[in-house]
Amino acid sequence: MDYSVIGKKIRELRKAVGITQGELAEDICTQGLISRIEYGDVYPSATALYQISVKLGVDVNYFFEIGTTPRLDYIIEVEKQLRYLRVYRKYEEMMELVMNEEKNPLFYKDNELLQLLCWHKGIYQFELKRDAETAFSLFHKAFHLTAHQKKAMSEREMEILASNGAIYYNQQQYEEALRYFKEVEAAMNTTGQLQDKSIKTKLFYNIGRVLARLGELEESSDYCRKAIRWCFDEELLWGLGELHYQIGFNYELKNQYEEALPFFKRALQMFEFRNDEPYVAFLATKIKGISGQRDWPLVPDNQEETVDH
Repeated sequence: MDYSVIGKKIRELRKAVGITQGELAEDICTQGLISRIEYGDVYPSATALYQISVKLGVDVNYFFEIGTTPRLDYIIEVEKQLRYLRVYRKYEEMMELVMNEEKNPLFYKDNELLQLLCWHKGIYQFELKRDAETAFSLFHKAFHLTAHQKKAMSEREMEILASNGAIYYNQQQYEEALRYFKEVEAAMNTTGQLQDKSIKTKLFYNIGRVLARLGELEESSDYCRKAIRWCFDEELLWGLGELHYQIGFNYELKNQYEEALPFFKRALQMFEFRNDEPYVAFLATKIKGISGQRDWPLVPDNQEETVDH
């Protein structure tokens, strides 16, 4: 392993976060040792590297090109399942998985993994129990399990804050929602390369939805178009349906139905590809209404109010 690569990554992240070598060294080691690590003169100890990774807001494995262990394989699989159940709104199954893993010492003895479970419990509390107060409390607890001063926000911390914004959006408190989303955007602009590229897609989509509700339709569409370009650049599929729909919806709010129609049709294609039946049915009705040139509600069945975590 070329440890000068680790030092280079540490230096790049530290500068992106905007802290000095002395601030990074605080409670870890000396400023001089940080300097020597960054220039590849010495090898960081495992403990020091872990503490540095926490302060910079990345997983310690970010610094290594290593194969996974059975333990990591299991954790990755749980995260993958939770993500799938969250995205496809299978909240009962999601909570069952959370409850099972709460008994697993791999999770309840590790703050980062406990955070994952706590966050999903909050999502469940809002989505099925409609208990916003408990959801916010769980999000607060989850965020502060790992949040520290003088470090970049981790990707999961960004997602937790965005979940707060999504609930405020659902409650039609659009200014408060936008405040959370903008905080995540600012954190994203100071962090290194995202490992989960879809976080940016979801964030820009949610900002676009809030701006539309605040009457900022052009800015809303700009965010959606930036997210679509991001999806193509990073070869992402998730979000293309939602983003095309939002641009079409912005045109619809301006009574520009002919301009809206192609965006709705592209969105429909993406939701058909994903087998997302509620959105397919919703868009098919909307497209039929526009094509038939008859009146229809802008937001039938509250489909536009779906929360995206």
